[in-house]
Amino acid sequence: MGAIKPLPDLLISQIAAGEVVERPASVLKELLENSLDAGATKIDVQLEEGGVRLMRVSDDGGGIAAEDLPLALARHATSKIASLDDLERVASFGFRGEALASIAAVARVTVTSRAQSARHGQRISNHHPPAPLPEEGGDKFGAALRAANYPVEPAALSAGTVIEVADLYFSTPARRKFLKSEATEYAHCDEVLRRMALARPDVAFTLSHNGAAKRRLASADFSARARAIIGDDFFPQARALDESAGPLRLSGLAALPAYSRAGRDEQYFFVNGRFVRDKLLAHAARQAWADILHGARHPAYVLFLELDPAGVDVNVHPAKTEVRFRDARGIHQFVFHALQRTLAVPLAAAGGDAAAAPRVVAATYPQARQGSLGVGEPAARAYVEFARAAFADEASAVAPAPTPEDATSPLLGYALGQLHGIYILAQNAQGMVLVDMHAAHERILYEKLKAALDAGPPATQALLVPLVIAASAAELATVEEQQEALLALGFEAAAAGPREIALRRLPALLAGGRIDELLRSLLRELAEHPASRVIEARRNELLATMACHGAVRAHRSLTLPEMNALLRQMEETERADQCNHGRPTWVPVSLAELDRLFMRGR
Repeated sequence: MGAIKPLPDLLISQIAAGEVVERPASVLKELLENSLDAGATKIDVQLEEGGVRLMRVSDDGGGIAAEDLPLALARHATSKIASLDDLERVASFGFRGEALASIAAVARVTVTSRAQSARHGQRISNHHPPAPLPEEGGDKFGAALRAANYPVEPAALSAGTVIEVADLYFSTPARRKFLKSEATEYAHCDEVLRRMALARPDVAFTLSHNGAAKRRLASADFSARARAIIGDDFFPQARALDESAGPLRLSGLAALPAYSRAGRDEQYFFVNGRFVRDKLLAHAARQAWADILHGARHPAYVLFLELDPAGVDVNVHPAKTEVRFRDARGIHQFVFHALQRTLAVPLAAAGGDAAAAPRVVAATYPQARQGSLGVGEPAARAYVEFARAAFADEASAVAPAPTPEDATSPLLGYALGQLHGIYILAQNAQGMVLVDMHAAHERILYEKLKAALDAGPPATQALLVPLVIAASAAELATVEEQQEALLALGFEAAAAGPREIALRRLPALLAGGRIDELLRSLLRELAEHPASRVIEARRNELLATMACHGAVRAHRSLTLPEMNALLRQMEETERADQCNHGRPTWVPVSLAELDRLFMRGR
């Protein structure tokens, strides 16, 4: 007998179960997807011992017809697709027709269902071996025929479907050894239900574990469902987005860096309603936060990408959590720019009216003895002139402070003074605001530098005497090979000897920095990465460095007009919530928080 032989049907299903049934949470995911595909509006989940001993999922969906029920446990039997065209435009959660068969290969499964037009329900289970196949039929259709031979019994059920999965991995005890503790397996099941509940807020979900109710989620709109799933702390820092471009649409909530996480536990990305973990989408999101998030932190978001089903392939992995896009680059750019625009909304546009007429707060501080910050914007200059005129008038030196009822108060309010030369203390309509003046000014300068370079070729400055820098042979070779890239960045450099580089022109914005260190770093980047990538990515790093060195330093006294001008610029600057290193630039303290500190009203 030959060494190669067909595998038994049961072994084939158990092998498939290794891909589909990784743990109880994988089973729950498949059952919930079946319920949603059936049009359920209410789903009840009951678990025992983390879903290993028992998992019961009940729904009020359309049910399974009596004549279809025998094939419910058969491999590659489905009502979702019938042709290759259907497979290329899958709109349902399930379509492979192997989930229940794989589950039935490693657990005791009972399916009770009643179609809407049926007089009573029907039940089928794999607790007992199927009836023998007729001699004339042979084993031509394998597992499909065997599953069809499981006995079907009448059952009492008002509507919908109830699927019970008991004794998971009873037939493959070795797999049970790889399961974690009961609490861990339950946590994974709970996370699966959270994802499904976020994707379908119109469906009510209940979850119980070992007889104790854990979650009750009524049908609601997306905002209420997201608040119930993620919590109230997420919403004050979240910004809603709804961007479209042709057949693409991205909607949902994106949290500002103030709500960043130590892990990726609150990153939910759905493609056509299906939760996915896709490297392309994760990278686009990470890049959108890169300019404002500290490298060790992770963003939080709930995002929904909608596109033509023909533009995405969901048949990549049996678990259906991975996808492949036909236009991967286009999807990446769309998601990146949509998120970047949302996160870049200035403070004034996002949370207040910064254009309101300014009112000067009471001030008895002496004028500081130093030059101004050089603020050149017309609005800021007008404010400084207004403030100086107000200070000159002794009668108006003590003006009423904005009250919580003052609807014209800007988001960041008006400065009261400085704390230890580091922080600005301001009062707004909601309470108090603390501003890190160096971090805030650093972000303002950084955005100005980026805008100046985006407007056209960078302004350059010729050196009266070329700057000669000692260089290695590799650096000299990079200068010769990357002349075009260097010129695009505003640098004119050439070899001046066997171990020297002469720099004759450089960007005017960088004239005050450590040019030798910047040039060496740039040459190193050009040698390691494509020039186009360096121009795009390294430019921002260079600008961030210059902004950090050019921002107002700590322990420098500022006048009230200068503080207020800085606050107004923050309100008009994109991404002003964080500095270039991802640290917060301002922190609000509400009146309610102050009242709690002093136990007022108790």
